[in-house]
Amino acid sequence: QVQLVESGGGLVQAGASLRLSCAASGRTFSDLHMGWFRQAPGKEREFVSAISAWSGDSPIYAPSVKGRFTISRDNAKNTVYLQMNGLKPEDTAVYYCAAAAKFYLFVEVNLNGLDAWGQGTLVTVSS
Repeated sequence: QVQLVESGGGLVQAGASLRLSCAASGRTFSDLHMGWFRQAPGKEREFVSAISAWSGDSPIYAPSVKGRFTISRDNAKNTVYLQMNGLKPEDTAVYYCAAAAKFYLFVEVNLNGLDAWGQGTLVTVSS
């Protein structure tokens, strides 16, 4: 069973940057496809980005973050990152890390099919 622990959230001003981290344990990390979701107050959880376990595949991003956010992974550290630049107040949300055995689950945004979720880390962007 996969355990995921996020970190790196905080309160920043608009235009600032943050890097979120998600440390995984319990399974071979290099076999896992990893992704980030977020949930703003009163809204449904939404897909942000995902990165395949296969190094040849390109990451995918939600249109709202493409060009500002970058997902990456370090298999040696069992960690996936989300570098967030040019933050906007509408990026305010709890950010969740997720793991999946099948990458298409991220492409299809199949929340119920994902293997594991982290506890979330709060990102607040002030205007």
